[in-house]
Amino acid sequence: MSEINTVNYSEDNIRTLDWQEHIRIRPGMYIGKLGDGSSADDGIYILLKEIIDNSIDEFVMKAGKRIEIKIDEGKATIRDYGRGIPLGKVVDAVSKMNTGGKYDSKAFKKSVGLNGVGTKAVNALSEYFRVKSVREGKVKVAEFSKGIITNDNAEIETSERNGTEITFIPDATIFTHFKFRKEYIEKMLKNYCYLNPGLKIIFNGETYFSENGLKDLLQEEIEGDILYPIVHLKDDDIEVAITHSDNSQSETYFSFVNGQNTTQGGTHLNAFREAYVKTIREYFNKNFEAADIRKSIIAAVAIKVIEPVFESQTKTKLGSNEMEPGKETVRTFITNFLKNKLDNFLHQNQEIAEAIHRKIIISERERKELSGIQKLARERAKKVSLHNKKLRDCREHYNDQKAVRKGETMIFITEGDSASGSITKSRDVETQAVFSLKGKPL
Repeated sequence: MSEINTVNYSEDNIRTLDWQEHIRIRPGMYIGKLGDGSSADDGIYILLKEIIDNSIDEFVMKAGKRIEIKIDEGKATIRDYGRGIPLGKVVDAVSKMNTGGKYDSKAFKKSVGLNGVGTKAVNALSEYFRVKSVREGKVKVAEFSKGIITNDNAEIETSERNGTEITFIPDATIFTHFKFRKEYIEKMLKNYCYLNPGLKIIFNGETYFSENGLKDLLQEEIEGDILYPIVHLKDDDIEVAITHSDNSQSETYFSFVNGQNTTQGGTHLNAFREAYVKTIREYFNKNFEAADIRKSIIAAVAIKVIEPVFESQTKTKLGSNEMEPGKETVRTFITNFLKNKLDNFLHQNQEIAEAIHRKIIISERERKELSGIQKLARERAKKVSLHNKKLRDCREHYNDQKAVRKGETMIFITEGDSASGSITKSRDVETQAVFSLKGKPL
């Protein structure tokens, strides 16, 4: 018997990691893929986003309308003018797991971050990390390297404005040959402004600002002509912008939750797509196909949810079914909003309603014409195969031969005219050859 190889597994194999060790060993759990900055979803942009999200949350809580961002080579600094981290908890807030202000929904209602993990991940994955908090005439500064504190300064008096400043340099041993690219950062910052009208972001001296929210976003993103002016609707905790392209065949969506760009959609986007179809059907009192209603639509939808549940730490897909735990569902909330706001808008803007109706009719006609063409093509292909002289019935029954079982069938597989003709002209020869191989007398 061969010896079975076994791997030794004992108490020595069980490890308890420090918080920063776990993040550094499994960074993908916290920031997705690492990358070098050549893609918009690479880790260095997630690090940047995690810090900016905290500053955005301050703006949402009406505590600071300005965020300053400076990036010099591989060094990033983000300064907001919000409330500032409570000075006695500055170190804990950026270096102790399960510690943060986001657990208190009163202090951070409808924020993107819930667990305070993002900033700690940035700390652990940075070769240099510095946090500065200013509150009520005092400042607290602490510095770290790979999550380990290297300098813990005492509080001192200052004349600076309240707020938080984070500086970090990603660890080059984890993010090899990385580079921050302006085009990806710029797109991220524009989205922040579209979702937070009135917020001013200054990036390396350039100012980003939006007055019209998601309407500005669609105007920035749309290429080519549209069928009617953008429909822009807002209410507490929801904003949508809708139009139809004049030349696209697909559906295009931009979705957000609490300022987070949910690139993979989620429950809110599914609810919006369903609610839009339902509202249009009810407005025109016709059971149009959903595909005809949504064909070539371009839309943006943003909602604010209390304690949102995302499907990963990178927050690209919403999993929440409720606007608030135990309260109204996301689906009901969005459906009621469109039923009220969009229906009223269409009644007040008949020219846009007519444009939408024409688009649906055209889409319906094109779909039916395409279906008819496909059906005709299938029928013609079937007729061609039935009348193709090269395709012959090769069944031969030998019921009158005593040596063969009654009803036995032989199938001949042939290729080309010559092979097919050989069966037609020389059946006796072919049959004799086959039965000789079976060893039966003729």
